[in-house]
Formats: sequence, C-alpha cells, structure tokens
Amino acid sequence: MISRNRTLIEGFRLIGVSDVPELQVVISLLILLIYLISLVGNLTLLLLVGLDVHLHTPMYFFLSNLSVIDISSSTTALHKIFAIALTQNNMVSTSACLTQLYIFGTLTINEISILATMSFDRYVAICRPLHYHTVMSRRLCVLLAVLSWPFAFLELLPTIVLVSRFTCYISKEIDHYFCDLLPLRDITCSDTSLLDLYIEIFGNIFVFTLLFLTIIPYVFIILSILRISSSVGRHKTFYTCSSHIMVVMLFYSSLILQYIVAILGKNIGSNKMLSLFNTAIVPMMNPLIYSLKNKDVKSALQRKLKW
Repeated sequence: MISRNRTLIEGFRLIGVSDVPELQVVISLLILLIYLISLVGNLTLLLLVGLDVHLHTPMYFFLSNLSVIDISSSTTALHKIFAIALTQNNMVSTSACLTQLYIFGTLTINEISILATMSFDRYVAICRPLHYHTVMSRRLCVLLAVLSWPFAFLELLPTIVLVSRFTCYISKEIDHYFCDLLPLRDITCSDTSLLDLYIEIFGNIFVFTLLFLTIIPYVFIILSILRISSSVGRHKTFYTCSSHIMVVMLFYSSLILQYIVAILGKNIGSNKMLSLFNTAIVPMMNPLIYSLKNKDVKSALQRKLKW
C-alpha cells in the first residue's frame, strides 16, 4: 500500500490546463480568445438591455443577471490560466484558493437559480399571458434576483468551512487550472466523510430540485403549445422560449457530465475538459444563442447600430 505523507500546506501549485509548457501556452491563447468573445458578447447584451426600452422586460432583466454571472464565473475560473501563461507563476495561497472556490461555487449556484427563475418567467408568459405583468412585477423580479445571492452564499458556506478544516495534504499540486472542489478533495489526507455526506445530501438535493423546477414549467409550456390548433401559432410560441431551452440544455449537460465523470472516477483530464467547456464555452455561447435566435435582441442591435 502506498504511504500517504501528511504535509501541512500554506499554498498550492496549479498544474494548469496542460503539464506540457508549450501546449499550455497554445491552449491559454485559445482560451483567451474564447474569453474575449464571451466578454464582448455578454457586455454587448448588457448594454442593449440597459439602453433599449423595448428590452426593459422581466425576461431581459434576468438575462442581464445571467450575463453578469457568466462574466464573473469565467473571469474567476480562467484568470489564473492567463497569469500562469504570462508570469509562469502557478502558485496560489490557501486563502486565495478557498476564496476562488467560494466565489466560483456561489456563482454556479446563482446561475442555476436564475435559469429556474427564467423558466418560471417563460411559463407565465406563455401559459398565463393575461396575468404576466401582474405576476412578474418589477418588485418580484428584483426580489428573486437579489435573494438568489445570499441563498447561494449560505448554501455553499458549509462546504467552504469543511474544506478549510482540512489539516493535511498528500501533495501541494492541484491537477487543475483553478481551485475546484473535487481536485482539492482528492489531494487531502484529512477525513472527507462529512464533506461527502453534505455534498451527497444537500448539494444533490439542491441541484436536482432546481433542475426539477427548471424542467416542470416547460412540461406545462409544451402541453400548452400542443393545444394550439395553428401550426404557425405553435411554432411562434415555441420560438419564444427556444433560446432559454438551449441555454438550459447547454449548462446542465456539462454539469451532469462532470458529475458522472466524478462518480465514475475517470481521470482528471476528462474533468478539466468538461470544466473548460462549462467555464469558457458556455458563457461564450449564451449571448450568441440569445442574439442569433431572438428577434427582439436582433432588432435592438439593428436600432442601436443605425443610431
């Protein structure tokens, strides 16, 4: 049996996206390009929603929140890749590592909450159109968006407290490009049973409850669409929520695949690739999906470009 050397660590060394220096630079440049496209896309969407009065609706209010979360989460997760490529310094202190883990985890939980809220918004718009402005009032929208932040912070707090209590590690190298929970847990020699129990019970219950709350509105939406006699009407109604369906599928497919890979105990390389998809590709795709498939956004963009 391999002996586990117990080592107290004040900081960690991030391996990055690749352990080959030449390959690391090439991949970092590609990720930087994706990040810049994501940044421009999300900032453009935020400006359009802020400047165009036609987009001052609950749907685009929540979409703005999603853009803020996407910018924040991709910046939080990817900034160390660029720092390593520029300075060759891949060290991170324990406090900085825990802070990054906390912020990124909070943003992920917040994104799950916002996607569920957007599903409810689409349900009210399609299935209860006459009551839409009454139900989705400005006060309720602001309340839902604001409450998702403390809720996310509190939900993740026990995880951070348990991780901060790790007293020893097998190694100070984290085979990842940021301080993610599973790679950090894999290198500790402290007892992780309480952390695993919390993740299994509360983490999974939370994620799958919000997934359920995201899917259920679309069950009612589909039933409502099927009752429409006109094929043109069915297509038009489905088109209004197709962008959100694509965003939800994109986000949850990567999240569930990461979960399955972790359960199956596959190599960390697979998990890193899925993490890159979740932290780089998904934030880039979200504004593109809403821009290319949404007539309101395209019309607003045309109006501002003419102006």
